[in-house]
Amino acid sequence: MAIYVSGSLAFDRIMTFPGNFQDHILMDKLHMINVSFMVDGMDERRGGCAGNIAYSLALLGEKPVIVAAAGRDFESYALTLSAHGLPLDGIRRADEVFTALCYITTDMNSNQITGFYPGAMTLPAEYDFPGLDARQDLAIVSPGNVEDMRRLPRLYREKGVPYIFDPGQQLPVLTSQELLEAIEGSLACITNDYELNMICKATGKSEDEIAARTQWLVTTLGAEGAQVRGHGENIRIAPVPISKVLDPTGAGDAHRAGLIKGLVHGLAMPDAARLGSVSASFALEKLGTQEHVFTPADFCQRYEAVFGPVPKGVFAV
Repeated sequence: MAIYVSGSLAFDRIMTFPGNFQDHILMDKLHMINVSFMVDGMDERRGGCAGNIAYSLALLGEKPVIVAAAGRDFESYALTLSAHGLPLDGIRRADEVFTALCYITTDMNSNQITGFYPGAMTLPAEYDFPGLDARQDLAIVSPGNVEDMRRLPRLYREKGVPYIFDPGQQLPVLTSQELLEAIEGSLACITNDYELNMICKATGKSEDEIAARTQWLVTTLGAEGAQVRGHGENIRIAPVPISKVLDPTGAGDAHRAGLIKGLVHGLAMPDAARLGSVSASFALEKLGTQEHVFTPADFCQRYEAVFGPVPKGVFAV
């Protein structure tokens, strides 16, 4: 059984602004914005959607194949992935460019302004998927190289491999037809509520019409948890309470990892999404997208506090 995680690999420079963006933006001057925010902290961390999802899956005991491209400055990142037991054979290394770089500034209300240099993400991964097995494998197409995001859903459908489509930050560069084609026949389409509204606007389809094109429509709702729709069910998944949200960056990717963990162990989507809710809670407590840690015992304790007994077979504790 293999898990394939395609998407971006990046370095994140995460900054905090000790105020609220809205207090510094004049609504009647939106046509000529010129603002500067003095930040009071900056950290450089490993990131990118594929890297983040794979990292949390490693914490959950899985060893997914990362399908992405990285640049000439990737060696320290690669060493860390290897230290977590993650294979590197799906990562294209391009010495002529830098790895993607993301600048993220977060205010006191958890609003974010992001600048992104794509670097190696402009290159398709060109992975040839040796040994692809439709009977056992699972894939997620997360935000990354646009060519990969167009090609891989078609490949997985042709090979009969169930896949999750997660367009995220790449929504603006995908056409309405490309979005509908990628969603059509997927095991799940997962977005946050804002991204789902963007899909509906871009395609001219309602949420119900989008839900009809995939087996499961999963919508993360931040502090409100998540909504899971499909197979005649419409279920709200509770959030997992924590003492303090330190950084929302990467929580969505951690949620996807928990959800995938559940799916590969045979859970139904609503039960898998509960694992996602728990996984996301750990990411929220740390600055950065790959700084959280937990043991299976930690995870199970937090799951049981909200949802009851952990489904059998997910962890050997």
